[in-house]
Amino acid sequence: METANNTKTNECLDPQHPHPIVVLISGRGSNLQSIIDAANADLRVEIRAVISNKSDAFGLERARQAGIETRVIEHQSFPKREDFDGALQAVIEQFQPRLVVLAGFMRILTPAFVAHFKNRLINIHPALLPLLPGLDTHERAIAEGFKEHGASVHFVTEEVDAGPIIIQARVPVLPGDTPETLAARVLVEEHRILPQAIRWFMEGKLSPNADDGQ
Repeated sequence: METANNTKTNECLDPQHPHPIVVLISGRGSNLQSIIDAANADLRVEIRAVISNKSDAFGLERARQAGIETRVIEHQSFPKREDFDGALQAVIEQFQPRLVVLAGFMRILTPAFVAHFKNRLINIHPALLPLLPGLDTHERAIAEGFKEHGASVHFVTEEVDAGPIIIQARVPVLPGDTPETLAARVLVEEHRILPQAIRWFMEGKLSPNADDGQ
């Protein structure tokens, strides 16, 4: 079960040619793998680079195995968030992406960075936004007695996990669920909806309506 915002934009990107994207990760990169697999099938994108803030992120190995360029920009090397984001922005721009995808990138981005990539920066979040923004969503869903849970892909705005929603997928919270079993069920849906959101973006079907952050 899913919901989506798929109002057409004024600019319709040609879906017949691969469009460049950059993917940002911090961990194992399973959502990155879903994009790689979709690109090897029928998703017309070129993943020009995978960038991580952690040198030991397994997602970097996934990218290398797929022949994708990788970069590491460790946030601990920078005294301020603004300095890290400035360096990250400069590296991203080297690859001239139409879209930047946060696929498990565990950093809160500065307003200047978000503004620079306005309406071409999307994130996958393991909850049915606007419910459960932030961390530990599976634990919180169980603790708060939710009957259903899920995942959302949304445009990134200055407010964390509050940008316009592109697509959501829902799963039931089952009796006896642990955070791990619930997370595994949600992850299956994440792997499905993230490539779909990218596809809609490249087909010009999305209307971010992000001017006011609503």
